[in-house]
Order: sequence, then structure tokens, then C-alpha cells
Amino acid sequence: MTTTVKLYSLSFAQYKTYLFAALFVLGNIVLPQLCHLVPFGGQMLLPIYFFTLIAAYKYGLKVGLLTAVLSPLVNSLLFGMPTLAVLPILLIKSTLLATFAALAANHFKKISLIGIALAVVAYQVIGLGFEWAIVKDFFVAAQDFRLGLPGMLLQVAGGYAVLRSIAKI
Repeated sequence: MTTTVKLYSLSFAQYKTYLFAALFVLGNIVLPQLCHLVPFGGQMLLPIYFFTLIAAYKYGLKVGLLTAVLSPLVNSLLFGMPTLAVLPILLIKSTLLATFAALAANHFKKISLIGIALAVVAYQVIGLGFEWAIVKDFFVAAQDFRLGLPGMLLQVAGGYAVLRSIAKI
């Protein structure tokens, strides 16, 4: 299923880049706080990635990367989550998601459920490799696949729904 969408590729010289990134970072601050009210909500729902996907798919790689880097950093500074020990892994995965979401949007030129799903699977599979290399424990590295499947499905279905709802903006 696809629908036409206005896609942007904002540059670092445009104020809109920083405005949109700030809004998406705010979303990536509020959503994890809500999800952490549920036991294992963060590990299960992977909320810190949600608005990174939207930012990169809709507004391009630069907005996506700003969101991907600032969201975990700000959350860690304000709330101690993610902890400093896992912060590098979240930064890597967030950056991968922003990259793959922007690539999918650029390739499909439409809101594509398949494109969104491919972006989510790609960042998780490649991110698992990075995490495994860092923590040296495959079982720990595969946590997103063991516990976070609902979050990945939420990213795909919810991301698709949000992108469709803002398609003409």
C-alpha cells in the first residue's frame, strides 16, 4: 500500500531543519516517558526510535540524523535513560534508522509500508551486529528481537499511519 507524500530534503542551512528536529526530539522524549510507565515498556515498545523514523522519512536525512543523535542524548541527560553504558548502541541504531528511513523514502518516493518495514528491519539487523560487537553477547544483542518485536511492529504500523496523516503537509 502506498500513497503520495510530500517529501523534503532539508539542509543544515535551513531553520526548518532545526525546528522539525526539535519537535521530533520532543516526541522522542515524551513517548519513552509514557512507555516507561508500563513494566518493560521501553524494552518492549522501543519508543525512542519512533519519531526518528518519521523525521527521516518525511523530512530527510539531516532532520532524521539530528533527531537520531539528540533524542538519546537529551533523554540520557534528563532522565538517565538510556544509561551511559547503552547510549552508544542507541546512537548507532538511531543513526542507522534515520539513514535507512531516508533511503527508503528517497527510493519509494511515497509512503510505503514495505519501505518502512525494510528500514526497521535493516536498522535492527545491522544494529544487532554492532551491538553484538560491543557487548560481546549475542543473547543481550538480540534483546530487541526477543522483547522488542511489538515495538518494531508499532514503528512500522504507527509510522505508516502517522506518515499518511501528515502526507500532504
